[in-house]
Amino acid sequence: MNLAIRPLAEADLPAADRIYRLAFGTYLGLPDPTTFSHGRDLIRPRFVADPECVLGAYLDGELAGSNALTNWGSFAFFGPLTVRPDRWDQGVASRLLEPTMEVFARWGIRQAGLYTFAASIKHVRLYQKFGFWAQHLTMILSAPVEPPAPAPQHTLFSATPDLASCRELTNSIFDGLTVEREIHTVRDQKLGDTVMVWEGSRLAGLAVCHCGPGTEAGPGACYVKFAAARSDAALDRLLDGCFTLAADRNLLRLVAGVNTARHAAYRRLLDRRFRTDIQGVAMQRPNLPGFNRPDALVLDDWR
Repeated sequence: MNLAIRPLAEADLPAADRIYRLAFGTYLGLPDPTTFSHGRDLIRPRFVADPECVLGAYLDGELAGSNALTNWGSFAFFGPLTVRPDRWDQGVASRLLEPTMEVFARWGIRQAGLYTFAASIKHVRLYQKFGFWAQHLTMILSAPVEPPAPAPQHTLFSATPDLASCRELTNSIFDGLTVEREIHTVRDQKLGDTVMVWEGSRLAGLAVCHCGPGTEAGPGACYVKFAAARSDAALDRLLDGCFTLAADRNLLRLVAGVNTARHAAYRRLLDRRFRTDIQGVAMQRPNLPGFNRPDALVLDDWR
Protein backbone atom coordinates (compact mmCIF):
# COMPACT_ATOMS: atom_id res chain seq x y z
CA MET A 1 0.00 0.00 0.00
CA ASN A 2 1.59 3.25 -1.19
CA LEU A 3 0.17 5.78 1.28
CA ALA A 4 1.38 9.39 1.37
CA ILE A 5 0.28 12.05 3.87
CA ARG A 6 0.51 15.63 2.65
CA PRO A 7 -1.49 18.87 2.70
CA LEU A 8 -4.80 18.46 0.92
CA ALA A 9 -4.86 19.75 -2.65
CA GLU A 10 -7.59 22.32 -3.33
CA ALA A 11 -8.81 20.22 -6.24
CA ASP A 12 -9.52 17.41 -3.75
CA LEU A 13 -11.88 19.43 -1.53
CA PRO A 14 -15.02 17.87 -3.12
CA ALA A 15 -13.57 14.38 -2.60
CA ALA A 16 -12.68 15.18 1.02
CA ASP A 17 -16.21 16.44 1.63
CA ARG A 18 -17.69 13.34 0.04
CA ILE A 19 -15.50 11.03 2.16
CA TYR A 20 -16.43 12.97 5.31
CA ARG A 21 -20.15 12.45 4.67
CA LEU A 22 -19.77 8.86 3.51
CA ALA A 23 -17.63 7.88 6.51
CA PHE A 24 -19.88 9.36 9.18
CA GLY A 25 -23.06 8.34 7.41
CA THR A 26 -21.82 4.77 7.09
CA TYR A 27 -20.76 4.61 10.73
CA LEU A 28 -24.18 5.89 11.82
CA GLY A 29 -26.00 3.46 9.52
CA LEU A 30 -27.85 6.01 7.40
CA PRO A 31 -29.80 4.58 4.42
CA ASP A 32 -27.93 7.03 2.17
CA PRO A 33 -24.65 7.82 3.97
CA THR A 34 -23.87 10.75 1.67
CA THR A 35 -26.79 12.72 3.14
CA PHE A 36 -25.01 13.01 6.49
CA SER A 37 -24.70 16.63 7.67
CA HIS A 38 -26.48 17.87 4.55
CA GLY A 39 -25.87 21.57 3.89
CA ARG A 40 -23.05 21.91 6.43
CA ASP A 41 -19.46 22.45 5.36
CA LEU A 42 -16.75 21.65 7.90
CA ILE A 43 -13.75 21.25 5.61
CA ARG A 44 -13.74 24.01 2.99
CA PRO A 45 -13.87 27.00 5.43
CA ARG A 46 -10.93 25.58 7.38
CA PHE A 47 -8.98 24.91 4.19
CA VAL A 48 -9.59 28.43 2.89
CA ALA A 49 -8.47 29.86 6.25
CA ASP A 50 -5.21 27.87 6.11
CA PRO A 51 -4.61 25.19 3.44
CA GLU A 52 -1.70 23.77 5.46
CA CYS A 53 -4.12 22.81 8.24
CA VAL A 54 -5.96 20.13 6.26
CA LEU A 55 -4.00 16.93 5.69
CA GLY A 56 -4.86 14.42 2.98
CA ALA A 57 -4.12 10.70 2.93
CA TYR A 58 -3.31 9.68 -0.64
CA LEU A 59 -3.36 5.98 -1.49
CA ASP A 60 -1.64 5.38 -4.82
CA GLY A 61 -2.37 9.02 -5.62
CA GLU A 62 -6.10 8.84 -4.79
CA LEU A 63 -7.58 10.54 -1.73
CA ALA A 64 -8.48 8.01 0.97
CA GLY A 65 -9.06 10.34 3.92
CA SER A 66 -8.34 13.70 5.53
CA ASN A 67 -7.85 15.44 8.84
CA ALA A 68 -8.44 19.12 9.70
CA LEU A 69 -6.24 20.80 12.32
CA THR A 70 -7.40 23.86 14.27
CA ASN A 71 -5.01 26.27 15.98
CA TRP A 72 -6.35 28.32 18.90
CA GLY A 73 -3.03 29.65 20.12
CA SER A 74 -1.85 27.52 23.05
CA PHE A 75 -4.66 25.01 22.38
CA ALA A 76 -5.37 22.97 19.27
CA PHE A 77 -7.73 20.22 18.20
CA PHE A 78 -8.18 18.01 15.16
CA GLY A 79 -11.14 16.68 13.25
CA PRO A 80 -13.10 15.74 11.40
CA LEU A 81 -10.68 12.90 10.74
CA THR A 82 -12.34 10.67 8.16
CA VAL A 83 -11.27 7.69 6.07
CA ARG A 84 -13.06 6.12 3.12
CA PRO A 85 -15.04 3.12 4.47
CA ASP A 86 -13.36 0.70 2.04
CA ARG A 87 -10.06 1.66 3.72
CA TRP A 88 -11.15 1.36 7.34
CA ASP A 89 -8.95 -0.69 9.70
CA GLN A 90 -5.93 -0.42 7.41
CA GLY A 91 -3.91 2.08 9.44
CA VAL A 92 -4.85 5.19 7.44
CA ALA A 93 -6.13 7.12 10.48
CA SER A 94 -2.93 6.40 12.41
CA ARG A 95 -0.86 7.61 9.50
CA LEU A 96 -2.87 10.85 9.45
CA LEU A 97 -2.32 11.34 13.17
CA GLU A 98 1.47 11.05 13.05
CA PRO A 99 2.04 14.32 11.14
CA THR A 100 -0.84 15.90 13.09
CA MET A 101 1.18 15.47 16.30
CA GLU A 102 4.25 16.87 14.53
CA VAL A 103 2.31 19.99 13.51
CA PHE A 104 1.02 20.46 17.07
CA ALA A 105 4.60 20.23 18.35
CA ARG A 106 5.74 22.80 15.79
CA TRP A 107 2.95 25.14 16.88
CA GLY A 108 4.10 24.85 20.51
CA ILE A 109 0.68 23.66 21.70
CA ARG A 110 0.26 23.33 25.49
CA GLN A 111 -2.99 21.35 25.33
CA ALA A 112 -4.65 19.44 22.50
CA GLY A 113 -8.10 17.93 22.23
CA LEU A 114 -10.63 16.14 20.08
CA TYR A 115 -14.30 15.15 20.03
CA THR A 116 -15.29 11.57 19.25
CA PHE A 117 -18.05 9.03 19.68
CA ALA A 118 -18.32 8.18 23.37
CA ALA A 119 -19.54 4.65 22.65
CA SER A 120 -16.83 3.77 20.12
CA ILE A 121 -14.16 1.58 21.70
CA LYS A 122 -12.20 1.65 18.43
CA HIS A 123 -11.99 5.43 18.25
CA VAL A 124 -11.12 5.92 21.92
CA ARG A 125 -8.42 3.23 21.74
CA LEU A 126 -6.89 4.78 18.61
CA TYR A 127 -6.59 8.23 20.15
CA GLN A 128 -5.21 6.84 23.41
CA LYS A 129 -2.26 5.51 21.41
CA PHE A 130 -1.39 9.14 20.65
CA GLY A 131 -1.67 10.30 24.26
CA PHE A 132 -5.29 11.50 24.29
CA TRP A 133 -7.44 10.44 27.23
CA ALA A 134 -11.22 10.40 27.50
CA GLN A 135 -12.65 12.93 29.94
CA HIS A 136 -16.13 14.48 30.25
CA LEU A 137 -18.98 14.28 27.76
CA THR A 138 -19.53 17.12 25.33
CA MET A 139 -23.13 17.93 24.44
CA ILE A 140 -24.32 19.49 21.19
CA LEU A 141 -27.54 21.32 22.02
CA SER A 142 -30.01 23.49 20.15
CA ALA A 143 -32.93 25.78 20.90
CA PRO A 144 -35.60 27.44 18.76
CA VAL A 145 -34.84 31.01 17.81
CA GLU A 146 -37.11 33.32 19.74
CA PRO A 147 -35.50 36.77 19.75
CA PRO A 148 -35.63 38.54 23.11
CA ALA A 149 -37.67 41.69 23.51
CA PRO A 150 -36.37 44.29 23.76
CA ALA A 151 -33.27 43.45 21.75
CA PRO A 152 -30.19 43.10 24.00
CA GLN A 153 -27.30 45.49 23.85
CA HIS A 154 -24.50 43.90 21.88
CA THR A 155 -22.17 44.69 19.00
CA LEU A 156 -20.98 42.70 16.00
CA PHE A 157 -17.30 42.31 15.23
CA SER A 158 -17.94 43.17 11.57
CA ALA A 159 -19.07 46.61 12.70
CA THR A 160 -16.73 47.18 15.67
CA PRO A 161 -13.58 45.06 15.23
CA ASP A 162 -11.53 44.79 18.42
CA LEU A 163 -9.14 41.84 18.36
CA ALA A 164 -7.14 43.09 21.34
CA SER A 165 -10.18 42.84 23.62
CA CYS A 166 -10.99 39.38 22.24
CA ARG A 167 -7.45 38.19 22.95
CA GLU A 168 -7.54 39.55 26.47
CA LEU A 169 -10.80 37.74 27.22
CA THR A 170 -9.74 34.33 25.87
CA ASN A 171 -6.31 34.60 27.48
CA SER A 172 -7.99 35.16 30.86
CA ILE A 173 -9.67 31.76 30.48
CA PHE A 174 -6.61 29.77 29.38
CA ASP A 175 -3.14 31.25 29.01
CA GLY A 176 -2.40 31.77 25.33
CA LEU A 177 -5.88 30.81 24.09
CA THR A 178 -6.94 32.86 21.07
CA VAL A 179 -9.68 32.41 18.47
CA GLU A 180 -8.58 35.18 16.12
CA ARG A 181 -8.47 32.71 13.23
CA GLU A 182 -12.13 31.80 13.81
CA ILE A 183 -13.11 35.49 13.93
CA HIS A 184 -11.23 36.19 10.70
CA THR A 185 -12.68 33.09 9.02
CA VAL A 186 -16.32 34.04 9.56
CA ARG A 187 -15.65 37.67 8.61
CA ASP A 188 -13.43 37.10 5.57
CA GLN A 189 -15.51 34.23 4.15
CA LYS A 190 -18.83 35.86 5.11
CA LEU A 191 -19.91 32.78 7.07
CA GLY A 192 -21.55 34.66 9.93
CA ASP A 193 -20.37 37.14 12.55
CA THR A 194 -18.94 37.49 16.05
CA VAL A 195 -21.29 38.73 18.76
CA MET A 196 -19.68 40.89 21.46
CA VAL A 197 -21.15 42.12 24.76
CA TRP A 198 -19.54 44.74 26.95
CA GLU A 199 -19.39 45.92 30.55
CA GLY A 200 -18.49 49.54 30.08
CA SER A 201 -15.32 49.55 27.97
CA ARG A 202 -14.42 45.96 28.88
CA LEU A 203 -15.39 43.03 26.68
CA ALA A 204 -17.57 40.72 28.78
CA GLY A 205 -18.27 38.02 26.20
CA LEU A 206 -17.79 36.99 22.59
CA ALA A 207 -19.40 34.35 20.38
CA VAL A 208 -18.11 33.36 16.94
CA CYS A 209 -21.17 32.27 14.96
CA HIS A 210 -21.67 30.49 11.64
CA CYS A 211 -24.99 31.17 9.94
CA GLY A 212 -26.90 29.06 7.44
CA PRO A 213 -26.04 26.68 4.57
CA GLY A 214 -22.49 26.32 3.31
CA THR A 215 -21.09 26.99 6.79
CA GLU A 216 -20.55 24.80 9.84
CA ALA A 217 -24.12 25.66 10.88
CA GLY A 218 -26.12 24.28 7.96
CA PRO A 219 -29.57 25.21 6.67
CA GLY A 220 -31.81 27.05 9.13
CA ALA A 221 -29.22 27.14 11.91
CA CYS A 222 -26.89 29.54 13.67
CA TYR A 223 -23.96 27.63 15.16
CA VAL A 224 -21.85 28.98 18.02
CA LYS A 225 -18.39 27.77 17.04
CA PHE A 226 -16.82 29.32 20.15
CA ALA A 227 -18.13 31.52 22.92
CA ALA A 228 -16.69 32.77 26.19
CA ALA A 229 -18.06 35.02 28.92
CA ARG A 230 -16.75 36.50 32.16
CA SER A 231 -19.91 35.96 34.21
CA ASP A 232 -23.28 34.21 34.19
CA ALA A 233 -24.96 37.53 33.42
CA ALA A 234 -22.59 38.14 30.50
CA LEU A 235 -23.28 34.63 29.16
CA ASP A 236 -27.01 35.34 29.24
CA ARG A 237 -26.55 38.59 27.36
CA LEU A 238 -24.25 36.84 24.90
CA LEU A 239 -26.84 34.14 24.19
CA ASP A 240 -29.47 36.87 23.72
CA GLY A 241 -27.18 38.47 21.15
CA CYS A 242 -26.73 35.14 19.36
CA PHE A 243 -30.50 34.63 19.23
CA THR A 244 -30.88 38.13 17.81
CA LEU A 245 -28.22 37.47 15.16
CA ALA A 246 -30.00 34.23 14.21
CA ALA A 247 -33.38 35.98 14.02
CA ASP A 248 -31.91 38.76 11.88
CA ARG A 249 -30.67 36.08 9.45
CA ASN A 250 -34.11 34.36 9.45
CA LEU A 251 -32.66 31.22 11.01
CA LEU A 252 -34.74 28.80 13.04
CA ARG A 253 -32.38 27.21 15.57
CA LEU A 254 -29.37 28.21 17.65
CA VAL A 255 -26.83 25.39 18.08
CA ALA A 256 -24.02 25.28 20.64
CA GLY A 257 -21.72 22.72 22.18
CA VAL A 258 -20.52 22.57 25.77
CA ASN A 259 -18.35 20.21 27.73
CA THR A 260 -20.14 18.98 30.84
CA ALA A 261 -17.06 19.72 32.97
CA ARG A 262 -18.11 23.36 32.50
CA HIS A 263 -21.11 22.69 34.68
CA ALA A 264 -22.36 26.27 35.06
CA ALA A 265 -22.31 26.87 31.31
CA TYR A 266 -24.02 23.54 30.65
CA ARG A 267 -26.75 24.24 33.21
CA ARG A 268 -27.31 27.71 31.76
CA LEU A 269 -27.98 26.28 28.31
CA LEU A 270 -30.47 23.83 29.77
CA ASP A 271 -32.17 26.65 31.67
CA ARG A 272 -32.44 28.54 28.37
CA ARG A 273 -34.46 25.68 26.79
CA PHE A 274 -31.54 24.17 24.89
CA ARG A 275 -31.94 20.42 24.47
CA THR A 276 -29.26 17.88 23.59
CA ASP A 277 -29.22 16.63 19.99
CA ILE A 278 -26.06 14.51 20.11
CA GLN A 279 -23.27 13.84 22.56
CA GLY A 280 -19.67 12.74 22.38
CA VAL A 281 -16.63 12.63 24.59
CA ALA A 282 -13.75 15.09 24.81
CA MET A 283 -10.26 13.60 24.83
CA GLN A 284 -7.20 15.66 25.74
CA ARG A 285 -3.44 15.44 25.59
CA PRO A 286 -1.99 15.71 28.22
CA ASN A 287 -4.69 14.37 30.55
CA LEU A 288 -5.37 17.73 32.18
CA PRO A 289 -8.55 19.86 32.39
CA GLY A 290 -7.28 22.71 30.22
CA PHE A 291 -10.28 25.03 30.05
CA ASN A 292 -12.77 22.21 30.64
CA ARG A 293 -13.28 23.50 34.17
CA PRO A 294 -16.39 24.30 36.24
CA ASP A 295 -15.51 28.00 36.29
CA ALA A 296 -14.99 28.29 32.51
CA LEU A 297 -18.02 29.85 30.82
CA VAL A 298 -17.04 28.55 27.40
CA LEU A 299 -19.11 27.03 24.59
CA ASP A 300 -17.47 24.87 21.91
CA ASP A 301 -17.31 21.23 20.85
CA TRP A 302 -14.06 20.49 18.91
CA ARG A 303 -15.77 18.86 15.92
